[in-house]
Amino acid sequence: MFIPTWNTRAREVHATAKEKGWRDHPRNKGEAIALMHSELSEALEAMRNGNPADSHIPAFTGVEAELADVVIRIMDYGVEHDLCIPEAIEAKIEYNRSRPIKHGGKEF
Repeated sequence: MFIPTWNTRAREVHATAKEKGWRDHPRNKGEAIALMHSELSEALEAMRNGNPADSHIPAFTGVEAELADVVIRIMDYGVEHDLCIPEAIEAKIEYNRSRPIKHGGKEF
C-alpha cells in the first residue's frame, strides 16, 4: 500500500505546485535540493525555539510541519523527475535491516 499511496499523493502534490504557479518554468535541480534542505533547517529552528505549534497548521508542532514540508518537496521533485522514491525507500528500509549495529563504527 505504501508505494501506490505515495505515488498518488505525490502526483497530487505536484499538481498543487503547478496550480499555485511553482511550475511555470523548470526549476534548477540544485535549487530544488536546497529548498528541501531549507525545510530541514526550519525544523531545526523550530526545535531550537521550543517547538511551538505551527502557525499554519496549529494542531502540529513546527518540527512536524517542517518535516512534512520536506516530504512534500521530495514528492514534488520525484514526480517532476520521474524518480522511484517510494520504491527506493522500501529498498533502503530492507537494506538497513541487514546492516550491523552501528555499522562503520560511527558515533552518530
